[in-house]
Amino acid sequence: MEQTFIAYIENSIKNNWDLDALTDYNGATLQYKDVARKIEKIHIIFEESGVKKGDKIALCGRNSSHWGVVFLAALTYGAVAVPILHEFKSDNVHNIVNHSEAKLLFVGDMVWENLNESHMPLLEGILAIDDFSILVSRSKKLDYAREHLNEMFGKKYPKNFRQEHVKYHEEEREELAVINYTSGTTSYSKGVMLPYRSLWSNVAFAYQVLNLKAGDKLISMLPMAHMYGLAFEFLYEFAKGCHIYFLTRTPSPKIIFQAFAEVKPNLVIAVPLIIEKIIKKNVLPKLQTPAMKILLKVPIINDKIKSAVREQVINAFGGNFYEVVVGGAAFNQDVEYFLKMIEFPYTVGYGMTETGPIICYEDWKKFKMGSCGKGTPRMEVKILSPDPENVVGEIVCRGDNVMLGYYKNEEATKEVLKDGWLHTGDLGVMDAEGNVTIKGRSKNLLLGASGQNIYPEEIEDKLNNLPYVSESIIVQQNGKLVGLVYPDFDEAFANGLKAEDMERVMEENRITLNNSLPAYSQIAKMKVYPEEFEKTPKKSIKRFLYQEAKG
Repeated sequence: MEQTFIAYIENSIKNNWDLDALTDYNGATLQYKDVARKIEKIHIIFEESGVKKGDKIALCGRNSSHWGVVFLAALTYGAVAVPILHEFKSDNVHNIVNHSEAKLLFVGDMVWENLNESHMPLLEGILAIDDFSILVSRSKKLDYAREHLNEMFGKKYPKNFRQEHVKYHEEEREELAVINYTSGTTSYSKGVMLPYRSLWSNVAFAYQVLNLKAGDKLISMLPMAHMYGLAFEFLYEFAKGCHIYFLTRTPSPKIIFQAFAEVKPNLVIAVPLIIEKIIKKNVLPKLQTPAMKILLKVPIINDKIKSAVREQVINAFGGNFYEVVVGGAAFNQDVEYFLKMIEFPYTVGYGMTETGPIICYEDWKKFKMGSCGKGTPRMEVKILSPDPENVVGEIVCRGDNVMLGYYKNEEATKEVLKDGWLHTGDLGVMDAEGNVTIKGRSKNLLLGASGQNIYPEEIEDKLNNLPYVSESIIVQQNGKLVGLVYPDFDEAFANGLKAEDMERVMEENRITLNNSLPAYSQIAKMKVYPEEFEKTPKKSIKRFLYQEAKG
């Protein structure tokens, strides 16, 4: 019998007692024994203030060591964790806390400034993530527990808190562990109910394919309240006895670079945007010289140059990792082609909150460019299409990773869970080896004049590689395609262009782009946006906000 999810956590704490566990970058470090002690203290607070197994504990704040401690404390107690993205607007946070019926809320100071406790009447208390102090209490028991915490801890463990004292909740496979509210490129958040088997299966998958060992290092950049970051930058590494560094501020390319250089992580987990920024800003400019362009084409020198370039890119990520795993959004084709050409160790995975998160993956050595890997262990993936290799269809999957459903929302659950199969809403094809290639979201699909399928993501991918384009969305208006573009103003101004030149530049881009597109997907006009498009926390553009854009 494989160990359960909680057993992974419990055994790691006992086996790695004296190793470094969690570090706030440029801040304090907790060892595994410190994490265990803090978990124990939070359990005393839970117990004394009347939190029962199955009660919901919400947490909302930037990534930090204490965020991780609170999350683990909730699960190891038998409570249900409700992680909330700190980027959510305050009314969204209020709604999620109320909808999930959370009993306690642990909150980061930045988030707390914008919240209003009177909008969250069901809470019995609100505690600060950074020091577990009480911000709001509606319970005498909670006040008493927090006030006498150290005294109670001392009574419970008079001779020292040791490994043998670590004994946690024993879960059932189908038991609810986490309710994770989707960030969604569609407007309304739904509470995804993930059972323990999903957490267990995702960690077990990582054990099978990612070869980290105790003491290895990793940087956590993705929001922990998002399943991708939670599973593969925290839970798996913690279960392995790794040392996790949290970038507690918003990770700008500059901070990320600095952290990579100092920490030298053994594995890099990222979203495409981070990889693309690092390559476009720090690597490609050095290769755009005429001499370099010629050299990359000469077959003999080619390999030498390739390995020099590869080394440069590898060093940009700290130089010490097995592979870079990319997921969470589509990868830019030019950047991907470049990485493949220099034989950089990257791979693209695919998943969603509803599968906690993994659906497809392949090791970089066997990875097929442009795809997102194959169905992972304990997951069955298929394409609803008469000819899955050539005709695009919806991607569906079933297996241990799949959610129980959406919390208090049977209608939405029935829409996506049919006969055990999860309907992802993504469209793709699958080759004979089982490699899945995503073509786009079914709800983004546009129809050409004669019913041809137009995938806006594919056009955007080409457009994003044209001069001075930072990001773009393709929308359909009155039967015509319109390109909405947020330009790279920094680069444009650096090259002597002015804001008023943008319309002309984008018109030139439109003509270039149309030369590479079939007749039915020609772009009729371009519209320049002065600021970045609004995004979800995993950096996908919130497309639904821009469908009516007037040009």
